[in-house]
Amino acid sequence: MGWCRIHAAAQALVDQIVRLLGGAGTVISGCGALAVRLALFQPDIPQNTGTILRLAACLGIEVHIIGPAGFPTTDRSFRRAGMDYLDRAAIVRHASWHAFEIWRSATHAPLVLLTTQASLSYLDHQFCGDDVLLFGRESAGTPEEVHRTADTRLVIPMRPGMRSLNVAVAAAMVVGEALRQSGSRKVRNAGAS
Repeated sequence: MGWCRIHAAAQALVDQIVRLLGGAGTVISGCGALAVRLALFQPDIPQNTGTILRLAACLGIEVHIIGPAGFPTTDRSFRRAGMDYLDRAAIVRHASWHAFEIWRSATHAPLVLLTTQASLSYLDHQFCGDDVLLFGRESAGTPEEVHRTADTRLVIPMRPGMRSLNVAVAAAMVVGEALRQSGSRKVRNAGAS
């Protein structure tokens, strides 16, 4: 059985479990995602989300959008905004933090929160192949509940006095390191089996 079919079967099983538990996670598109996943907590800048979706499409990484977002996150809205890589992006939408946590609990995926409030650098962390790398809302980060839930909290070291990096830049840096560490340097084609 090809990798894409295994991924699709595993995702179908996860979706079935989430439905049974009352969650709202739905895979919208894509196939061939690597085990490392990105998650965006209530994103509020559509251009950053579009850049992250393009990054994920190019690298074959699944992206979870945790709502509510500050803009429409439907396929139609992304297409209207010129997201030409949408058909190649593996997007899972969750209506809320609670729905995301139901999905994560069913999959036992470790949650790695990137935050300016952490003390451990992402460069000093040993990533696992099944990590979910969570990035907070551009305007406000993540609430304390999310911080308490995270298995690991990491920071991208910056010069003193600097507030934060653009979330899409931060995502690219951390995904690159996670893929380097996990040996997942080969990009999987969306249609490969």
